[in-house]
Amino acid sequence: QVRLVESGGGLVQAGGSLRLSCTASGNIASISGMGWYRQAPGKQRELAAYIARGGYTNYADSVKARFTISRDNAKNTVYLQMNSLKPEDKAVYYCISEILSYSTTTGYSEYWGQGTQVTVSS
Repeated sequence: QVRLVESGGGLVQAGGSLRLSCTASGNIASISGMGWYRQAPGKQRELAAYIARGGYTNYADSVKARFTISRDNAKNTVYLQMNSLKPEDKAVYYCISEILSYSTTTGYSEYWGQGTQVTVSS
């Protein structure tokens, strides 16, 4: 079994910073892309940031220059550093990883974390 555990969410004032972490564990052979989605109340889930194994990154326009995604391949962990937070960044943030498990023969599969709440007060 593969499990993703997120941490680092919370309440912060506008202009503040938070750092999210997500660690994958279990029967893992390899991890390809990792990323963060977010879902605000009443809105669809959207990609916030993505990082490939080799380091290529992609960001939603709304978070560019404020958020930085990074990863530690040795720790199977992805991070999201969020600076200059705005009230509109309030959402549940979900970690996603493309993982090849030793227990499957079907290739890479997407795994999701349970979500962590980020609230930004104005």
